[in-house]
Amino acid sequence: MKTYRGDRTIDGIAVTVDGKPLPQRTDIAKLSSDGFEWSYEGQAPAQLALALLADHLGDDRRAYALHDQFMREVVANFANEWEMTSDDIAAALPRVAA
Repeated sequence: MKTYRGDRTIDGIAVTVDGKPLPQRTDIAKLSSDGFEWSYEGQAPAQLALALLADHLGDDRRAYALHDQFMREVVANFANEWEMTSDDIAAALPRVAA
């Protein structure tokens, strides 16, 4: 099971998967030129949603199809520091894919 973590530090935003930086996946879609963000609805949270789903699903097309709703339902509600497992993402997908 993978663990995803996000933190706002003095050096900026840090998002990891199992302790390594989570790729932004701008190769699928460049939704934000500012990198990742969370706790609101917008382009940078959408980029994070896309990257999380792409990593979790291993399916770039499905990740793109679901990223906007996942951003609204999940990423926009993250606290300053957050942690999410692959099981948490799987549990959220039925709300997003409905």
